[in-house]
Amino acid sequence: MRLLIVAPEQIPIPPLLGGSVEICILGIARELAVQHDVTIISRQHRRYPRRTVEGRLTIIRVPTGPDGRYLRGVKRELKKHTFDLIQVDNRPRFVVPIKRLFPDIPVSLFMHSLTYVSKPYAKPQAAESGLRRADVIVANSTSLQSELARRFPAIQNHIRMVWLGVDTTRFRPVEIAARMEERRRYGLRSAFTVLFTGRLIPRKGIPVLMRAVRQASRQTRRPIQLVIAGGAQRAAYGAALRKLAKKLRLTVRFLGTVPHARIHRVYRLADCFVCPSQGHEAFGLVNVEAMASGIPVIAANNGGIKEVIQDGTSGLLVKSYRSSHEYAAAIASLMQSPEIARELAEQGRLAALERFGWSETAAKLTEVYGGLIAVKEERWMSWASETTEDISQANG
Repeated sequence: MRLLIVAPEQIPIPPLLGGSVEICILGIARELAVQHDVTIISRQHRRYPRRTVEGRLTIIRVPTGPDGRYLRGVKRELKKHTFDLIQVDNRPRFVVPIKRLFPDIPVSLFMHSLTYVSKPYAKPQAAESGLRRADVIVANSTSLQSELARRFPAIQNHIRMVWLGVDTTRFRPVEIAARMEERRRYGLRSAFTVLFTGRLIPRKGIPVLMRAVRQASRQTRRPIQLVIAGGAQRAAYGAALRKLAKKLRLTVRFLGTVPHARIHRVYRLADCFVCPSQGHEAFGLVNVEAMASGIPVIAANNGGIKEVIQDGTSGLLVKSYRSSHEYAAAIASLMQSPEIARELAEQGRLAALERFGWSETAAKLTEVYGGLIAVKEERWMSWASETTEDISQANG
């Protein structure tokens, strides 16, 4: 299979800092490239060459800008090469112009969230147009699949669910000595450490987590330090979080945006990981990274997170996820019952290995895409046979 992946226009691949979509694209592409020829088109960046080749994986970088320059670059590259299938990631608006240019090539639209089918990023009509032109839509969770089908009933039979994955060799458990050494590098104490990783935006629920940490510390009468790894899109919001931490008299370490090449080391700092999302999470990749890293996870019973974590077995789900009290109770339970924390961590790691490796993601995608390509070839053979018969009859 010769596969082209069209990445979003905002973040280069590999991502220099954050970018969960770009992280997933690269993880999937590298795994697919073990058996297939894979090309990624991504945005240019001064730190990267125009073209990178890793075995059967090629990354081509084109200019981007506010005037549609990126999509023009994508179309230019498409005209130079031949592909069996095109995967467009998280940009429904790219599908229509690509299908117009190459109507005979199957196009998959891989959706990572609802963001780009929702206002202000997309009008419902425009979003539905892109969704309907795709030959298949891949959703990264059953939750996202259901929500897309609810919003756009016309495309419900074209949606397939494929979970995302994680590099389980990079995100892995470490011994306590290695964890303590990592904490020393960051100047952290030996106190119980709660970790959050992700963007500092309101729907991620960081104020809820801060209040939960204070409550858990009071319940257990033990100190807790909170580590927050992620950048604020708005400086004012980042400042407001720091102000709240000071008001609550918390020990909080803001690490800022951590390059993905180093983020696996940040998980080593934690005794537990908390994902207090207040809005719909399509999948929640950070939870899988934490599980693979062998630390117990506490997360909102929300969206695709419910598919990733089996409550009480591979993590703890907080049903009243808008309330800090349930998070506090969950954190306190791990502090007071190390054996439960250890069991959750072990089962979380096992779940990551068995269900959320990139090889599982690639295998499911190969199955979906192989079916699409087979249908296309069958149609072509049928057309060729009918054409040959028509010519024979005309000559006869």
